[in-house]
Amino acid sequence: MVASLIVGGFLAYMCSFTVRFTEAAVVTTFGQAGPEDVITEPGLRFKWPAPIQTTTVYDTRARFLQTRSETQQTADDRQIIAEAFLTWRVQDPLVFYQRFRGSSGAAARDHYNRAQETLTSILRSAMSEVSRYRLGELFTSQEGGSKLPELERAILDRLRQLPDAGGKDVAQYGVEVLSVGINSVVLPQDTTNEVFNRMSESRKRLAAKAESEGQALANAIRSEAESAAKRIREFARFRADQIRNRGDLEAAPYLTALNAEPQLSAFLLQLDFVRTGLGRRATWIIPSNMISIFGSDAWKSASEGRIPAAGEAVGGPGVEVDQRTGAAGSGR
Repeated sequence: MVASLIVGGFLAYMCSFTVRFTEAAVVTTFGQAGPEDVITEPGLRFKWPAPIQTTTVYDTRARFLQTRSETQQTADDRQIIAEAFLTWRVQDPLVFYQRFRGSSGAAARDHYNRAQETLTSILRSAMSEVSRYRLGELFTSQEGGSKLPELERAILDRLRQLPDAGGKDVAQYGVEVLSVGINSVVLPQDTTNEVFNRMSESRKRLAAKAESEGQALANAIRSEAESAAKRIREFARFRADQIRNRGDLEAAPYLTALNAEPQLSAFLLQLDFVRTGLGRRATWIIPSNMISIFGSDAWKSASEGRIPAAGEAVGGPGVEVDQRTGAAGSGR
């Protein structure tokens, strides 16, 4: 009984297969298959046991393929090291089976590996689209200014060459390329140094421009300040001349009186000297004839209402002035 169940289970395994909703199966009879042998509807199916019929089941979901870093040449003869990837899926299971079956038999994993090798070679060839773009177009400081998305679309279009373009797309392998992207771009050391040098020169130009603009602004401010200072000096000079002229006019009567009485001028100067020079608390001993107001005749003349003359100073060799009392005495 048990043996019958085991044999029955083995025969059921050999004569049936299951297709999921994410899969497609190709059933071959003695190694041959036609369009009617492709099964895409999910469910349980029956077949003749091998080697009469064999089944290859493919997963039709998207698969990821990553390429290695390779050096590419730009339109301005610069070099970049780029890594690209693509996503693909099995579109036509029958064509896919016929293209990649080879000597690997019905193993789907071997078919995937051979398909990835072919797609890698095609993608590497399509990466030559980089040569249509300049380095400055791929790398820019402006937001949204890079043409990397445009390059990715160009590579995808290259993989999906239209029939009227004289080429064949990857559909001839039974696959569909869903997307292409460049996930890494590195500059070689020489290119990196050159880019840094260009950036340095650009920053120097910007700094020189800013310095020039600042110098021009400083010159304008300095010129305006000098002009304002000149106006202020001119106004101050004009105002000083006005005050000086007014003072001269007011002093003219006094100067006329002084010119008429020269001794009055000398007397006033001597009084000013006494007030400013001898205003401190000190004892000065000076000759009596140095200042006429210290002579006895000078005080006598002053008491009579006359201006003492310079020759009226008399007395000993000197006159002592006591700053506390204001009295003059004989010198010591």
